[in-house]
Amino acid sequence: MKKLIMIVVLLAITFACKTNKEDKKNEEKQVVTATYDSFGDKITETDYISSADAYTKYQTLKAGDTINLKFASTINEVCSKKGCWMKLPAGETEETIMVRFKDYGFFMPLDSKGRNVIVEGKAFVKEVSVDELKHYAEDAGKSKEEIAKITEPKLELAFEANGVLMKK
Repeated sequence: MKKLIMIVVLLAITFACKTNKEDKKNEEKQVVTATYDSFGDKITETDYISSADAYTKYQTLKAGDTINLKFASTINEVCSKKGCWMKLPAGETEETIMVRFKDYGFFMPLDSKGRNVIVEGKAFVKEVSVDELKHYAEDAGKSKEEIAKITEPKLELAFEANGVLMKK
């Protein structure tokens, strides 16, 4: 009888340990599987800064300077024709960061406005011509009156993303 009880106890312990290990493996898999859609180069969802911190780094740049950055933000606007660019807020300011995609190699979904993203690539400041500003306004679906108000070039916070993660 003692042997039978001992066997039952050992089986119960073995089964409990095995189930616990399987549960831990399942938990780990759930943590690893991110809820992001990936565009362009594969990037990770770690080691990024906020858009406010990115804006601080932009403040140190002059036209022509470039730095590598990885930051998280929310899409303010996306090209309504192809998804070939998007605008992200520059921290809590009214300014935006114009994001284009490396080698025109990938695009964002047209309905991605308001989605959270992590972008990785090159940050720089550039002067944008009136023609280019009007083109972007047209792509964004702005009215003819709004487009007509564009009369001067402007300095733009620009970003060339080699990879984007967009939260599902």
